[in-house]
Amino acid sequence: MGHNPDARRPRYSLWSLIRHALPPHIAWPTAWRFPEPKSRYEVVIIGGGGHGLATAYYLARNHGIHDVAVVEKGWIGGGNTGRNTTIVRSTYLIDANAQFYEHALRLWENLSAELNFNVMFSQRGLYNLFHSAREREILARRQNAMRLNGIDGELIDREQLKAEVPELNVSPSARFPVLGAAVQRRAGVARHDAVVWGYARAADRLGVDIIQNCEVTAIRAEAGAVQGVDTKRGFIRASKVGLAVAGHTSTLAETVGLRLPIESHLLQACVTEPIKPLLNRVVTSAALHVYVSQTDKGEVLIGGDLDGYNSYSQRGSFRITEQNLAHALELFPQLSRLKLMRHWAGVMDMTMDGSPIIDRTPVRGLYIDGGWCYGGFKAIPGSGFCFAHTIAHDQPHPLNAAFSLARFRAGPLINERGAPPMPNAH
Repeated sequence: MGHNPDARRPRYSLWSLIRHALPPHIAWPTAWRFPEPKSRYEVVIIGGGGHGLATAYYLARNHGIHDVAVVEKGWIGGGNTGRNTTIVRSTYLIDANAQFYEHALRLWENLSAELNFNVMFSQRGLYNLFHSAREREILARRQNAMRLNGIDGELIDREQLKAEVPELNVSPSARFPVLGAAVQRRAGVARHDAVVWGYARAADRLGVDIIQNCEVTAIRAEAGAVQGVDTKRGFIRASKVGLAVAGHTSTLAETVGLRLPIESHLLQACVTEPIKPLLNRVVTSAALHVYVSQTDKGEVLIGGDLDGYNSYSQRGSFRITEQNLAHALELFPQLSRLKLMRHWAGVMDMTMDGSPIIDRTPVRGLYIDGGWCYGGFKAIPGSGFCFAHTIAHDQPHPLNAAFSLARFRAGPLINERGAPPMPNAH
């Protein structure tokens, strides 16, 4: 059955805005439907965050599979998509990671036009600081590898860094003196909720059912093949089921007897009270493990390291918050007089090598998109694109072929940092 994308919802435009703004505000169309779940779908995607909605969209747009349901236990975007620092980049060393994330970045660059929704992608540039000669050599090696993969990147010294980011403390007497930075100018940030809303609206226009407040309690399988999902609103039968639930990937996989090489950890972030425009770049430091940017609302957004213990609580610890703030103040002392407005934690699904899993599982018809560690938000378009291909064709796209589940048994790990096979090392 053919689908006309424009038949379900009007397109947003200046004329549409004027037409709906002039009369009393009672005729605005809903962005997407709120359907009741059907008893059967061709594909059920578990997880209504960026990854799940992007997968549903690309299944319909790229592969003509419109009989799709996205089931979400709460509201769409209420999980990790809304609990991150919204950084988008493709600064990776290993070919598999570099090519995948560069594909995602290229999708980001045209995403607002494609979805007919402003995802507020701002390519303000990412500055990864180095504090020693050894760090500089490590980043130089990464930049050279990126160039071999056709990805932009450059190294700048302290004087150029001071000119481009004048707010940064580059004093030689600082506790951790800054010597320069590796820069990717096409990198930036996007608005997390806008990304979710854009994909939800676009998927809905293609016939996808988005079912909120429908928690999946178990995946049902018989004779080694998936049958559907048990939810708090009843059983939904499906020929194929895709997992895109971030930190809860391992718990749902266990319902069909799958033990995954994933641990769930908390990753915190926080924002200050809003201030006038101060920082128009994204600044990160691997040595301090802190990243700082300013949102469109004026809040200074600060993120950092894992809490270091397993949890599903979505509540962070004061120890990590204090550590993140201390490191941010090393770089931007002028922030010291700001008030902390709120802080939160996301549940991170950490693989043993720090790279994701986008693959089929041993259960026929069950597919997994998980183990994103720190890279989940920036991967949304690329992950959805590749996961949809994997589900539609029952085989990986070349861009996600290396992100197989079998690599943890066979040995070819994709280890960006060269650290041991432990989640807290990534």
